[in-house]
Amino acid sequence: MESEKVNIDPWSSTQSTDYTRIIEQFGLSNMNNLSLPDPSHLHRRGIVFAHRDLDIVLDAQKTGEKFGVLTGLMPSGRMHLGHSMVIEQVKWFQQMGGDVTIAVADLESQATRGVSLEKGREIALTEYVANYAALGLNPDLTNVYFQSSRSEVQRLGFQLGKRTNLSEFEAIYGFRGETNLAHVQAPMVQVGDILHPQTEDYGGLRPIVVPVGVDQDPHLRLTRGIASKTNWFNVKENNGPGVLIGLSVQDENAELLGQQPNGRIDKKKVASIFAMIVSDLAELGFSDINSNPKQGTIVVPSATKRDMNKIRFKLLNLERKLGGMGLLAPASTYHHFAVGLTGEKMSSSKPKTTIFLDDDIDSVTKKIRKAYSGGQSTIEEHRRIGGNPDIDVAYQYMMYFFEESDSYLAELNSEYRNGKILAGEMKQICIDKATDWMENHHELRAQTEHLVKEFLADDAL
Repeated sequence: MESEKVNIDPWSSTQSTDYTRIIEQFGLSNMNNLSLPDPSHLHRRGIVFAHRDLDIVLDAQKTGEKFGVLTGLMPSGRMHLGHSMVIEQVKWFQQMGGDVTIAVADLESQATRGVSLEKGREIALTEYVANYAALGLNPDLTNVYFQSSRSEVQRLGFQLGKRTNLSEFEAIYGFRGETNLAHVQAPMVQVGDILHPQTEDYGGLRPIVVPVGVDQDPHLRLTRGIASKTNWFNVKENNGPGVLIGLSVQDENAELLGQQPNGRIDKKKVASIFAMIVSDLAELGFSDINSNPKQGTIVVPSATKRDMNKIRFKLLNLERKLGGMGLLAPASTYHHFAVGLTGEKMSSSKPKTTIFLDDDIDSVTKKIRKAYSGGQSTIEEHRRIGGNPDIDVAYQYMMYFFEESDSYLAELNSEYRNGKILAGEMKQICIDKATDWMENHHELRAQTEHLVKEFLADDAL
């Protein structure tokens, strides 16, 4: 039923946490079918729960090929624990061999939140990049840039704007006639952010993965759709055996692909293009290539679904040689929202809902003591019925942030449900763990603050 559909809004303060329905409705893939190398606690505990095309990134990692990671920050407030979840995932990809690009959304912050570019830069460096260094990102493999100083992002966003329209924006974002134009423009700048690391000046063609909270999926859906629309060669599963390849004739490539202005087909040009495709496929080891220029298709009967990725990469490179953009749809991963201290969504604009990375220990202690509890109203009832760690913020924060040991966490979970651990005791355990984590983070920040400039790309200095 239409009323049962989940709405995802990147700018809303409230979001659905019905992750099963989100996976089904938006076509995400479950993480359970993937084999991850040395998974982090966020992966082991199912906090990172879904993905799009992560297998392409994992294949590149296994074969020693290049891949990249992209994330961004909004320079308009203080960095809190929720933000650190993304950096933990970025660090994991970086440790696997990925290069990292971080976009500072200073143009969006200026347009939608009234933060000047100068102030946005200050916030980005002192509130975010300094914490990224303390959280363990490697400055040698990280490039932080500002939207306002990277013209390629703006150019690409503008250039790709013709691949979408207001109807699509309405379907994806729910925009209406009264929507502020800054909100309409912002997604296209993000398209430029996400796709530009594939351009030759910023690393070249390679898989790019974007780890996000599920509320940001509209941006990924828009970007993936636009990237696919630019491709000159369509690669998909054949109705029969193998993989089917077809041409996508567009204004930019029509003449090159043999489409004459008068509507006639230049057979020599078509034959030449098909010969190039066959040659490239032969380099991949395929010998059973059925080329049919007249029908405009090529079938590789022996190719499997798993072969589609390497075929697609080969043809994207051919597209680039012929003058096309050759853009690969970005991969993405999705994590659960960490609940706010009060039980609502964590937000920088609501200090009582979160722990900021620069909070002192007394503030952290007070916040956790006041946090939403999964315990019963009386000790007697709690001992008899037990608590609910699934809604207990203190337990959740240890699961998300402060406790590395899965076995200890499982023990806490069991004893809380059985009533052996009281709500106040769970909070104190969390306070002790949070104190250790925060003291260590503050110490690391003091030790690594001098590295901030080393994270900046050349155009951000």
